[in-house]
Amino acid sequence: MTRQDAFFNNQSDKNTNQSEHDSQPAESGRGILRRDFLKYSAAGSILTATAAAGGLGGLLAGCEKHEPVEKITEKVMPFRYSEITVPEIQQLMASGKLSSRELTAAYLERIDKIDKNGPGLNAVIEINPEALVLAEAMDAERKAGRARGLLHGIPVLLKDNIGTADQMQTTAGSLALMNARPKEDAFLVKQLRAAGAIIMGKTNLSEWANFRDSLSSSGWSGRGGQTKNPYALDRNPCGSSSGSAVAVAANLTMLAVGTETNGSIVCPSGVNGIVGIKPTLGLVSRSGVIPLAHSQDTAGPMARTVKDATHLLEVMVGVDSRDAITKQRERKQLSDYAKFLSADGLSGARIGVVRHYFGFHPRVDAIMETAIGEMSKAGAVIVDPVEIKTYKDFGAASFQVLLYEFKADLNQYLAELGPEAEIHSLEELIAYNKAHTDREMPFFGQDLLEMAQEKGPLASKDYKDAREKARRLAGPEGIDAAMEKHNLDALIAPTNGPAWLTDHVNGDHFLGGSSSPAAVAGYPNITVPAGDVFGLPIGISFFGRAFTEPILLRIAYGYEQKSGKRIAPNFPASVNLS
Repeated sequence: MTRQDAFFNNQSDKNTNQSEHDSQPAESGRGILRRDFLKYSAAGSILTATAAAGGLGGLLAGCEKHEPVEKITEKVMPFRYSEITVPEIQQLMASGKLSSRELTAAYLERIDKIDKNGPGLNAVIEINPEALVLAEAMDAERKAGRARGLLHGIPVLLKDNIGTADQMQTTAGSLALMNARPKEDAFLVKQLRAAGAIIMGKTNLSEWANFRDSLSSSGWSGRGGQTKNPYALDRNPCGSSSGSAVAVAANLTMLAVGTETNGSIVCPSGVNGIVGIKPTLGLVSRSGVIPLAHSQDTAGPMARTVKDATHLLEVMVGVDSRDAITKQRERKQLSDYAKFLSADGLSGARIGVVRHYFGFHPRVDAIMETAIGEMSKAGAVIVDPVEIKTYKDFGAASFQVLLYEFKADLNQYLAELGPEAEIHSLEELIAYNKAHTDREMPFFGQDLLEMAQEKGPLASKDYKDAREKARRLAGPEGIDAAMEKHNLDALIAPTNGPAWLTDHVNGDHFLGGSSSPAAVAGYPNITVPAGDVFGLPIGISFFGRAFTEPILLRIAYGYEQKSGKRIAPNFPASVNLS
């Protein structure tokens, strides 16, 4: 999660200008190195098939709708699949011009050259050693006429708090959970595998989903070190789904899964110029995901286009017997969200401008004004301004809820781990970090863990009162009231400010964001690229009532098609101000 919104109004509890800090990862926690990559592809040259077909360029020759790769300017490593979409890949695979193994191998090579070497983005924390074997199995199914759908044979990266019962780790970025493997896949991982997706690896994140210390640096974990922003390597990727966002932005994958408690999908998506969807609480199962707070936690898709993110969402949604809220909300779940995507999705849409979240940067405001003008020109009815009257009132209560739920939820998760795990409680985690300060606390501490440890059970009146207050003020008396007053389809606000310089002395330097109302209420939020400030991406957020994903997707897609603001990164060392 990001702290810019989660703790924005928590002045009564703590100074909340928070962040995370970098260190070199321990050798045991490093992602794939060049020697590992070569080992995993030892069964044969990773590009043998593509070379025989005339190189990667030949694979795209029959795809007339594909964006010309010449438009993608990359100084480090030109990549034939830059900015390619899921439907385009499926067209190539269906025509026999590309296999899942070839595609997966190409991404693995790019991860090796771009992420672990070259600019060293440090987005991918671990590669699945079975990735190529899984891809070959999907190729065999396709040849047998059993393609499972749009995600068949498509590589996907998972944030490293999403459980996989395979050879990979699931650690939330903490060395304390190395070798504490889950007994079964997270439900959403089962859904992805059933759809034919290739689980290619895990991505780095802000350790413990950015809920460890109030002076932390987003994108840093004890296991993985610091993830870098591909638009300026000295700047921060936001968090906590840092690696997922960077991997998608840098074309290390087409699709990734992140998680959000407050801002952890939309902020890194906005900062890294991609699309991120934070679904309504209960659409996507939480089981098998290392928890922060059950009343706000949800996984969500991250992609370069609204359509690709929507296809990923369709697969992730489902009823899970291990997560009761998905059963309670079964009637609200859909299997086909893509049918709502329309190029004229803005026509007639009533969109409210929430100006509480403007004013932190003049260039961001200018980008938003341009976006508002584009939407109006495309037929949207703009209601400006719209006030969420409670926007200052739920932050402190929400923060208390997170402290209570983090302790209860994490203790339950850790208690269910096997004997190979080094820790089985929050108290033991705190002790572990103190015993390993050189690797786990070289830059910042764990004051949030310690504050959570002091909290009582979820049966306490203080927790129940805080939870009721936060939910009511953010939802019924917040978003719902504002939208009902003006008969709105969606609310909009800036997702983020320009990425800040990564600072391991002072931590994160958030300027502004708008994730809190939807996050605290458990409502949907979609961010789409809206422009850039000196080459640093800025996102626009579309959020609204619970289960209005179809409406928000239609509007967000309509805006994306009219604006086309997504730009690929060039991995500069710093921002060019000339």
